[in-house]
Amino acid sequence: MILLLFAAVCSVFFGLVQADTCSSVEALGYINVTRSLDLAYIEEQTQYWSTSCSALKPSCIIFPKSAEEVSTVVQILANTTEQFAVKSGGHNPNNYFSSVDGGPLICTEHLDQANLNQATGVVDVGPGNRLDGIAAKLQGSGWTFVGGRIGNTGVGGLVLGGGLSYMSAQYGWAASQVIEFEVVFANGTIGHITKDYPDIFKALKGGGNNFGIVTNYKLQAHPQANVWGGNLVYLRTPEKDKKLLKAVRDFTEYNTDPKAAVIVTAERTNVNLVDSWIIFLFYDGPSPPLGKFENFTDINPVLDTTRERTYADLMALSNWVVLKGEVVDIATETIPLPSAANEEKVMEALHSHWRNVSSTTLLELGIVASIAWQPFPKAIAREARKRSPDLIDADDSVDRIIIEMNYAFTSPLSYDKMADTMETTYTGVRQRILGWQADGTLPQAYLPVFMNYGFYRQDYFGRLKPESRALAKAVSEKVDPNGLFQKRTGGWKP
Repeated sequence: MILLLFAAVCSVFFGLVQADTCSSVEALGYINVTRSLDLAYIEEQTQYWSTSCSALKPSCIIFPKSAEEVSTVVQILANTTEQFAVKSGGHNPNNYFSSVDGGPLICTEHLDQANLNQATGVVDVGPGNRLDGIAAKLQGSGWTFVGGRIGNTGVGGLVLGGGLSYMSAQYGWAASQVIEFEVVFANGTIGHITKDYPDIFKALKGGGNNFGIVTNYKLQAHPQANVWGGNLVYLRTPEKDKKLLKAVRDFTEYNTDPKAAVIVTAERTNVNLVDSWIIFLFYDGPSPPLGKFENFTDINPVLDTTRERTYADLMALSNWVVLKGEVVDIATETIPLPSAANEEKVMEALHSHWRNVSSTTLLELGIVASIAWQPFPKAIAREARKRSPDLIDADDSVDRIIIEMNYAFTSPLSYDKMADTMETTYTGVRQRILGWQADGTLPQAYLPVFMNYGFYRQDYFGRLKPESRALAKAVSEKVDPNGLFQKRTGGWKP
């Protein structure tokens, strides 16, 4: 009898040890777990920006509703050997960063709180929110968040990567607004990380998914009334290339109004041979000062959608850029702003390089190739440093431009070939910049890779300052000594 009882206990014990996370969480009976035939599973898999991520099939999708439920899942996960992923909005197109094949996916969709303290403007925001959703929830409150520029972007990836905003020249990165992170660590402990824990507080701002699962961001919002914004669209000509590249260079150096922002994007497709420029204009107020954007408006756009609107409307308007049913690659480079004397040499050469490489992709089914020139003036670095340290740790010694390069295409069979093309695109930019720095055309400057736009082949941590990388590694080893987040989920590792 004793032997039979011992055998039964051993069977239960070893069964639990060997059980997969999905089955163990399901057995608890109170955390929502969906399998591949469930409608919620199928729907969630469509929510990635890239179909290459959707094609990876998790063993189950777990939808926790609280930090405590996340803690339970993490403790079970730590006793398995499975690969896993954590998903906020799924806007990062790199495979395995927020997607997984054959392991559990922890989806934060139900952690969608957006609780505002009307008196202080402090808002508790869950990682299950997208930017357009938060904007809608805060609409009419008189407050807004410093978020990204595309409404469909998820909060989690945005903030942990830094987060470039239309309002960054006023307030710094999206991450600069965080007062407190609620984090589930690898051992299941729930921590509330503030500036009183300076190392991990800094590491979470630009450190990605290396330290735990953030279940709440306590953010400082800012006063907000109506804004002005929209798009200008131009049919591309060589002359417009010259004028728009000069306009974005000059705006980066000479604009002194932190309420004004632009994104200058060139886009080409093989559908009707479209070759165009699409400019995003923003002003944090009902209308910009007279002449503020005349370097852009004077180039005669064929379409102008700019007007006064609510911030929520602006966020919703931006979602046209999300291309459903496409494999997406995104990469980035940071360049020091060329002087006015060297503007033509640098800006036009880089743009010509992009056009030459992107021309080789125009036979790809469904191809949309784009390059976005995004001002990174000294004011952003100053405001970020003033509010709180972060791993990006940009100085204000020079103005910079963040270049974002995108390829979207239909066929998954082209994944590796297009990844090589993307690498050719961004390495060509990098090599030219280094050459110009060597010959004095461009100033020496710290040029980090911006995480939110990084390609999986780029060395994010290697492009940070050595002390930032060392801090991230030290914090990771301290809070995750067994390497749960280092070894068993995707993303850049310090």
